[in-house]
Amino acid sequence: MTADPIATNSSSAGSDAANRPYREVTDTHGRVYRIGETDRDILGHSRKIMVYLPWIAMMAISVFEYAYGSAEDTLSHAHGWTQSNTFWILSVWVFFQAGIAFPAGWMREKGILTARRAMFIGSAMCLVGFLALSHLSNVLLAILGFGVIGGIGAGLVYATCINMVGKWFPERRGARTGFVNGGFAYGSLPFIFIFNYAFDTANYHRVLDLIGLYILVVVFASAFFFKDPPKNWWPSDIDPLTYSGTQKNAAGLSKNPPAVKQYSPKEAIRTGMLPLMWLSIVLTAGVSIFGISFQVDFAKDVGFGPLVAASSMGVMAVINGIGRGVVGWMSDKWGRKSTLVMVIVVLGLAQFGVIWAGDVKSEALFLFFAFLSGFGGGAFYPLFAALTPDYFGENFNATNYGLVYSGKLISGLFGGGLGSMVVAAWGYNGAYALAGGVSMVAAAIALLLRQPGRDRQVTAAPQAQPAS
Repeated sequence: MTADPIATNSSSAGSDAANRPYREVTDTHGRVYRIGETDRDILGHSRKIMVYLPWIAMMAISVFEYAYGSAEDTLSHAHGWTQSNTFWILSVWVFFQAGIAFPAGWMREKGILTARRAMFIGSAMCLVGFLALSHLSNVLLAILGFGVIGGIGAGLVYATCINMVGKWFPERRGARTGFVNGGFAYGSLPFIFIFNYAFDTANYHRVLDLIGLYILVVVFASAFFFKDPPKNWWPSDIDPLTYSGTQKNAAGLSKNPPAVKQYSPKEAIRTGMLPLMWLSIVLTAGVSIFGISFQVDFAKDVGFGPLVAASSMGVMAVINGIGRGVVGWMSDKWGRKSTLVMVIVVLGLAQFGVIWAGDVKSEALFLFFAFLSGFGGGAFYPLFAALTPDYFGENFNATNYGLVYSGKLISGLFGGGLGSMVVAAWGYNGAYALAGGVSMVAAAIALLLRQPGRDRQVTAAPQAQPAS
């Protein structure tokens, strides 16, 4: 379906409108599009750089979540922590990494915090997080340093990078959001093997300190070039009213039409769709975090060697990241909602497959289902990130996606900390079976999603009017 344009914005004085490098057009729903300016007019170069720089920054911070499980044994021995201690440190990190998304988005949209400043602050806090993990043996201080400060820092970087891509690519955000989001997973691969093969109680200070410095340098350098587009900006090579332009762009918009208006957070909540998205991400992210936290330990418990244990986590991280890019591209072709449901179902089935592989002691099957679990356990993030502006528009995306993504702070509690309690009570098989069931419930909730206002619009042949 396409939106029927009703007018172009000509309320400004004629001389002012004539001197502006852009014009504003309004569709039948009252949504305004700012067109005429190219990405090079605004940035001085192609907007593609706003894909690559966020991708690089996301790879840098990926070590926090996706490599942490491989470092837990050494950290436990070095600091005298129990397994429960290390799991709760990660759970607190997840809580604050996800929890900062909404307040950071609100501050960005109010002009209190620019994208560049958010990245600068985030990079410094990430360094503090790894220094705390390296030098603080007291569990509460480690939770404060790594979990709270490091979590907030990583969350600032994550949210800024994801929102940046959505703003610069409103017409085909799926593949690009997925590509950037993928860096948050496979960027951890070198560190997974470092933590499994070159990380011990003799060198852990040096390794963790250097990782913190690495994150600081990479994120800080990337931030220098961060810049948001103007409000309501739309690329000049495609008509937002008729979806005419390149065949590739038009096809993507037909499957994922633009939001019918720019919804404020309160309006987005009142549609009922944002709460459903939040609940679905709570359940799905909980299953994903559970798999990340226990994949290596389950492999060792079954009796697989350290190579298989490390490789299973490496496979999970790589496929987790690559899968995000692949499903982003798929969602541009097939539609965001149908792709999301498929991904969540695959994640659920993979949990039952891991149980089967462990029961039959098959390393090949274990790696295969680690592959599927990695695919499903990461691919839903960019789909929710793209679905949010698809449903609610770009102008309030930092806040709206912050609300949706905040579901992960609940997930961190039952995926990591509470997950360890379930493992202790029911064993790995019982815990993985519960995770599979939770994923299926999340898929059923995702089936209820629909774009607000789109099903009630009147279809009409669009007839674009020239701007005044």
